[in-house]
Amino acid sequence: MKKRIVAVRRLHAEHLKQLEGKFHVDYFPHLDDDNLDEYHAAVARAHGLIGGKLSVTPALLDAAPHLEVVATISVGYDNFPVDDMSRRGIVLCNTPDVLTETTADTGFALIMATARRVPELDRFVREGQWQAHVDEAQFGRDVHGKTLGMVGMGRIGAAVARRGALGFGMPVIYSNASPKPVLDAELGARCCSFEELLACADIVCVTVPLTDSTRHLIGADAFRQMKRSAIFVNIARGPVVDEAAMITALQEGEIAGAGLDVFEQEPLPATSPLLALPQVVLLPHIGSATHETRAAMAQLAVDNIVLALQGQAPPNGVNFEALAMTPAREQP
Repeated sequence: MKKRIVAVRRLHAEHLKQLEGKFHVDYFPHLDDDNLDEYHAAVARAHGLIGGKLSVTPALLDAAPHLEVVATISVGYDNFPVDDMSRRGIVLCNTPDVLTETTADTGFALIMATARRVPELDRFVREGQWQAHVDEAQFGRDVHGKTLGMVGMGRIGAAVARRGALGFGMPVIYSNASPKPVLDAELGARCCSFEELLACADIVCVTVPLTDSTRHLIGADAFRQMKRSAIFVNIARGPVVDEAAMITALQEGEIAGAGLDVFEQEPLPATSPLLALPQVVLLPHIGSATHETRAAMAQLAVDNIVLALQGQAPPNGVNFEALAMTPAREQP
């Protein structure tokens, strides 16, 4: 008997075909009030769950006694109850690496767009305000040669740093759990304290994962320590930043501008004060959102769930300790 998989939100036809060749697949390209009961019934029978923006709670796990693996089409997994899943013997898989360069592209696009005021000046032209030569009121800030401060120097942080150092001649400083001597040699980068980074960087770019220790890592005190000319960029997770403190810092001119792809509440509420700040560039959490990268992420998630349900170690398991705790499960 084939094992059962629940696939959530849009998957390419070729990925569905791969899954359907090996498993019984219940596919939900979207979830809403009309199909939520059907979805929960399918999850209750499922051995595997795959998709993007998955909501996995202890209550869902309680109702899914046959579940063996969850394959998220994302790199972040701070929204999953990993310890609970491990205790139940459920393997969680993610899709790192394939989105590194694309997310770094997004980060550097935000750096450039914020420093050179690209969206703001695009509106200036479209609204017919360009009536003469531009003057200082439309000037932006240089990026080349400026000091890039990376808060976090993992895969994505290193990729952003490479763009800055090798492409724009930017001195790179970074705060991280440990120094990166290979990157130091490659980029001329230097590990420093968090406080030194805030005080010295012209551009502060955040790429740390969201954990208990990084929640609101960037708050009012951090913004006060930055240069008034600093550009702040967040491509990590929204709650890494105290959004209210950031808004105050922008409104009071404690920093020059911000480029944001992530927010404490997503989608960003229509009442957010950020929408009224012209020095802020806003994106709808599109860090990895290109056709090529999303297809590669989906393929990696398919590979993860196929191998896990065949009893093999998936290439990107988050909690391999779950394999040692897998209970005996009856077939649904």
